[in-house]
Amino acid sequence: MVRRVLSDALRSLGVTEDCIADILLAVSEACANAVRHGGPASRYEVVAAIGHGRCDVRVIDGGAGLIRMPEHYPPCDTENGRGLLIMQSVVDDISFDIAPGLGTTVRLLKHLDWSDKAAHLHSRSRVLASV
Repeated sequence: MVRRVLSDALRSLGVTEDCIADILLAVSEACANAVRHGGPASRYEVVAAIGHGRCDVRVIDGGAGLIRMPEHYPPCDTENGRGLLIMQSVVDDISFDIAPGLGTTVRLLKHLDWSDKAAHLHSRSRVLASV
């Protein structure tokens, strides 16, 4: 459901398909981690904001979180452990807020790329707003 709502919103604004795919991949990985590591109930919340040329998504769970970003991908024969590095490779910024006993928030920030038509509209809006 998160992927559908977010992709529909981004598409309606004229964000490029490649940019949408990057955001959805990162969000899917963050949600998968929330289910897997987010505490006994595996419940999580997703909050997204789109504005000022960027998409800011937060995935909040009740888990203990991680101490630091892994430095490299695990060996090829390992089934898990790539999610954080995948997220880092497709967004412009990733950060973590870990509150012991309260949960973890993963923040994903991506600067948006606009389709040709949307870029024209956005540049026109900026010009009109500065008059």
